[in-house]
Amino acid sequence: MGKVRSEKMFVMGLDGLDPRLTKKYVEMGIMPNTKKFIEAGAQRDDLVMLGGHPTVTPPMWTTLACGCYANVHGVTGFWRQGKEIDEMLYNVGSRGCAAEPAWNCFAEAGKKTLVWHWPGSSWPPTSDNPNLSVVDGVAPGVVGASTCTRDEECMFKASEDATEITLIKGTADQAAMKCVIKDVNVEKVDENSITHAELRSNQQNMSMKGRLIMGPEEGLAATFEGANILTAQSTIIPAHGWAMDVPEGAKEMVLLTSKSLVRRPFLILKNEQGVYDHVAMYKNKKATEPMAVFYKGKMVSNIVDDAFFKDEKTIAARAMKLLDIAEDGSEVRMYVSGAMDCEALRDVVSPSSLYDELVAAGGYPPPQSTFGSHQREMVIDCMLDTWRLSGEYQAACLNHCMNDLGYEVVFSHYHMVDLVEHNFIRFMTDKGYNKNPESEYEYFMEELYKAADEYIGKFLHLLDEDWTVFIVSDHAQVCPKHNAVGIGDMNGINVGIMKELGLTVLKKDENGKEIPQIDWSKTVAVAPRENHIYLNIKGRNEHGIVEPKDQYEWEEEIITRLYGYKNPATGKRVISIALRNREAVLIGLGGPESGDICYCVAEGYNQDHADCLSTTLGEKDTSVSPIFIAAGKGLKKAYTTDRIIREVDLAPTMIALGGVRMPAQCEGAPVYQILEEGLEA
Repeated sequence: MGKVRSEKMFVMGLDGLDPRLTKKYVEMGIMPNTKKFIEAGAQRDDLVMLGGHPTVTPPMWTTLACGCYANVHGVTGFWRQGKEIDEMLYNVGSRGCAAEPAWNCFAEAGKKTLVWHWPGSSWPPTSDNPNLSVVDGVAPGVVGASTCTRDEECMFKASEDATEITLIKGTADQAAMKCVIKDVNVEKVDENSITHAELRSNQQNMSMKGRLIMGPEEGLAATFEGANILTAQSTIIPAHGWAMDVPEGAKEMVLLTSKSLVRRPFLILKNEQGVYDHVAMYKNKKATEPMAVFYKGKMVSNIVDDAFFKDEKTIAARAMKLLDIAEDGSEVRMYVSGAMDCEALRDVVSPSSLYDELVAAGGYPPPQSTFGSHQREMVIDCMLDTWRLSGEYQAACLNHCMNDLGYEVVFSHYHMVDLVEHNFIRFMTDKGYNKNPESEYEYFMEELYKAADEYIGKFLHLLDEDWTVFIVSDHAQVCPKHNAVGIGDMNGINVGIMKELGLTVLKKDENGKEIPQIDWSKTVAVAPRENHIYLNIKGRNEHGIVEPKDQYEWEEEIITRLYGYKNPATGKRVISIALRNREAVLIGLGGPESGDICYCVAEGYNQDHADCLSTTLGEKDTSVSPIFIAAGKGLKKAYTTDRIIREVDLAPTMIALGGVRMPAQCEGAPVYQILEEGLEA
């Protein structure tokens, strides 16, 4: 045991928070809470932390926790390779991590330690020490996103002109229109089809084999022209058949959820001036008390109701918001969130008894939203407001754990910034497919960072209570200058450039037209996942064609072709670095969990993150670098350091403050320059 400089430490992890944008917005005056942390704390002037690779969620949160790079802890991507090079296995859980996290060291030393939704090797817990508690961490998104989601989010539109009560699919633009949905190209929901929510619920056990990304309209580089979102439609008619006496002039509509298996009647009601201004939701027409009442512009959360998942009824919580209501009651539009199972989170809380404390403090875990790219209403009023609920829930739970339950060391994660940015960041410069001026997307970003600052502000009080607070991210995102290129996608085998270079070959049909299937008899190498290329080696791979003795020469040839590839529009290279497996240790990759070749896409041609060097900059003051802000007990005050602070340095800095032993595989070093008393005993 070393010298104890701080008894209580809180890691406020904000996935995707950009130091460059944060500094900009702090200087603009729109992040006042963050400014207070910076002014009280010790960090670099640019707020930058040097990130590891790949610049994506699971590897980098694991690096922050363990103090070592991906080639040591073994989490080298969102997915890891299966038995074959075209098979990918989900890689967020702790089972794929070969390194010890710092939270185990604190728990072992007798510190009551909480790991909150850390999407990098936290679940299941790797220590049975009773001082350690873990909440979720199974997948990114909101708390419980993969275990609790039971239904899709949707738009609810009702009108006196509508002819039926139904669920339909349409584009995001159609769902956001103020007119009634009719005479548009939509499809009724197939009640037997599997939903995205169902896929998410099984995410921790997912594997993918043979998934190909054929072009820019697929994978992370897709431009999101319009998502195929769910819309609930209803007629509006005079209220009738209710067991209670309804107010004079009341009208009614019906919301369908859970593939039409749940049906909830609403009353559309007037105010004292005779203007329709609110709606009330009921279990059925026999009920006398509403389940919830909605006024325009107010998100209502923790609406507990039935939901069906795989044909089994469960109890789940939703959020809803009245977006618009005609003064004559002839039209109503609402946002309806996904449904979150009220008990399922208990399965990923250790000890499970902690779940009851969380419900008492913050209610049921709120849903997440990924609802908008171009429409202001969908981005700001629906998606961002839903995420604010998650921030309020997390802050209530975490503050309860620290203030009332005696937790002394807390590692926490909040995914809002990253997931919301994915929807619009590439549109901050117009590459020919924007639906709004660039200024509109800049407005979206400012509002997002205001919401992040609100969340940060919920923990300012810790500085007056002898806590040490670290504000960190795993990576940020860039708005690229050019369109993304066809390589480096984390969600499948990107065929693009590899096919152009003659390395990945597709099969052809009887007419000689290429089909989306790899011809392994002619394929030398493939680019699955982010940053990794695997050779199709004879004896190692099922359909290998590259002789083992020729591997070195083929690696040389592939790297030469990659560096020689020029973007057709700019004439410039699109690969910034390409290294053999044994050389990739220079960027924290390599080893048995990495490809034969590791590469990064050049600045300006990125998707938004995951495929690039961690020093990459983007347009509109964006960057990929993670952030580092530190303030509180044991740290210098109002101090700026010139030291390069690396992601591997967070864990050992916490260890130095707490006076406990280092994690077994830790490679980083304490940032002694910001410590109030240095490292002397």
